[in-house]
Amino acid sequence: MEKNESKILIFGGTGYVGSYMVKASLKLGHPTYVFSRPNSNKIEVLNEFQSMGAIIVKGRVDEHDKLVSVLREVDVVISTLPYPLVLDQLKIIEAMKIVGNIKRFLPSDFGVEEDRVTVLPPFEAVLEKKKKVSRATEEANIPYTFVSANCFGAYFVNYLLRPYEQNEKITVYGSGEAKSVLNYEEDVGILTIKVATDPRTCNRVVIYRPRANIISQLELISLWEKKTGRSFNKVHVPEEEIVALSQTLPHPENIPISILHSVFVKGVTTNFNLDDHEVDASALYPDLKLTTIDELLDIFLCSPPAPASAAFE
Repeated sequence: MEKNESKILIFGGTGYVGSYMVKASLKLGHPTYVFSRPNSNKIEVLNEFQSMGAIIVKGRVDEHDKLVSVLREVDVVISTLPYPLVLDQLKIIEAMKIVGNIKRFLPSDFGVEEDRVTVLPPFEAVLEKKKKVSRATEEANIPYTFVSANCFGAYFVNYLLRPYEQNEKITVYGSGEAKSVLNYEEDVGILTIKVATDPRTCNRVVIYRPRANIISQLELISLWEKKTGRSFNKVHVPEEEIVALSQTLPHPENIPISILHSVFVKGVTTNFNLDDHEVDASALYPDLKLTTIDELLDIFLCSPPAPASAAFE
């Protein structure tokens, strides 16, 4: 194994986010392990990973001895477990404490920087669970990188513009003027593997906030109108209505509307300056070519990514 290679273990690798991490790790030449449930129905995905060179490890996170065994074989652990399983990461942390050889742990964050935002209660409950995992990681003295990847670009372009519906109406949340960060999922994968193996990011928060990917809803719609030659009827949903929905919808249906409020009404991905503990990935890799929002919309024109559920699969 070459010096710049790390053995990387990925939890949740068959999910929406995790699949990009697995492919990026393999693309960058790292021996890649994918921890998968024995009864996983993602057989085609796992076969694809295996054909690309990934090592599939069958097991459950509550199988302590199994966790310890596989953790002894790797250097870096990346978790992309979905929200319902976030606290299962505490079991992974306990196993990592025993083996003592993990050089870096990236817990399943990959959204907003939870320690820097103020959000509606349903979303706050999600972030509180993630904070619990972060604090447990710090207390265990496991080398970490906490990643704030902000918004997954293809997912939210599909959600906001709904190009597959061929509808003349587009919903705008709030005024549509708040800025958000939309990063293409393939870039998120590559950046995450880079920061996971970068000594400069050890015990730091890394935020993915490239300038070319900061955009408001209205700017996104305008850009899409120019590219498609169409004109859309923008239907605004007032902030008060969104807040009311977050209070009246049952759990977990109240979570997505709360996320939309935080990101696209309040602009929580862009409304704070980075402190000394945080670093912008763009500053770490200035020569890395990332997909701009303009280029992402070109992808949607030619070969649109299918709609997917990133957060609650």
